[in-house]
Amino acid sequence: MAGRTVRNRSSRAGISRAARIAAAAACASLVLTACGSTKDSAAPAGGEGGGEGKVGVILPLLTSPFWQSYNDYVPKMAKSGDVDALKTVNSNSDPSQQITDINNQLNQGVKGLVVAPLDSAAISAGLDQAERKGVPVVAVDVAPEKGKVAMVVRANNVAYGEKACDYLGEQVKTGKVVQIMGDLASVNGRERSEAFRTCVKKKYPKLKVLEIPAKWESDTAASKLDTLLNSNPDIEGIYMQAGGVYLAPTLQTLKSKGMLKKAGQKGHITVISNDGIPQEFDAIRKGQIDATVSQPADAYAKYGMFYIKAAMNGKKFKPGPTDHDSTIVKLPSGILEDQLPAPLVTKENVDDSKLWGNTVK
Repeated sequence: MAGRTVRNRSSRAGISRAARIAAAAACASLVLTACGSTKDSAAPAGGEGGGEGKVGVILPLLTSPFWQSYNDYVPKMAKSGDVDALKTVNSNSDPSQQITDINNQLNQGVKGLVVAPLDSAAISAGLDQAERKGVPVVAVDVAPEKGKVAMVVRANNVAYGEKACDYLGEQVKTGKVVQIMGDLASVNGRERSEAFRTCVKKKYPKLKVLEIPAKWESDTAASKLDTLLNSNPDIEGIYMQAGGVYLAPTLQTLKSKGMLKKAGQKGHITVISNDGIPQEFDAIRKGQIDATVSQPADAYAKYGMFYIKAAMNGKKFKPGPTDHDSTIVKLPSGILEDQLPAPLVTKENVDDSKLWGNTVK
């Protein structure tokens, strides 16, 4: 949910099939798993310890059901991963507060930090402080533009935009579609937006894309969607880049205009979202929306804990396939990112018990 430079297409796509095979072979030949396997996580690089100590976990916000779920997963995953995590700290959508939060955690003597950056440029000040104190950092959801992190734990946001494009393109075929974007100062917002826009232009030229920059703000999304629908009542599809903040205002706006029709009914507007929260699953079951891309809140917490423990023990990783169905890629900045899988969820698989959104109580 924060900004950084746009990646080139080759890094976005990860590694080629041939490179995957080569990387997998390289992994198999190593005694110490350095290509993403979690099987030897207890074994530090060089056989030396030093990984014991408290870990600070800093959240970007708690107003979204997605981040509320991530917050709930953190202590569970810390316990299962034998990580001594302190109570989470909420930066309340304030990048400046997040830097203060990092400094406060460092002053408490933490030996590791797991941070979900609000602003990938501003976060560098906090990362520099951590580096000066020799404290490793794992970034979740957003990679920093500058600064040192041991790993970024994140799903492929380009794939989010492309999956939304393909779904709407196949369902709508022709007409106007809206993408309710995130903060365009955020790399997540930029990548999703550009991927969706580019995919539509290339593969579905009969669609006309209308855009709402909503900054991850529910009120902004509601007011701008209301205005757009007044002048474009013939909308055929909507792509919401964050169901956690956009689902409720979007449904309410459509309902207020008499435009909330169930899937299969005449006049139904096809809606796809991102996040994979329980509320989206319920909306799919009710026919209010059609699909979402499940952003793995549970895996964000699990592998955030895994990688910070590994970093505190001095373990290093290299680009390549992992043993948890993801791929570690090297970003243009040189930072490593574990790109976790994010499945498309529709009425066909919405009740799948493996989806984290179905495990939240």
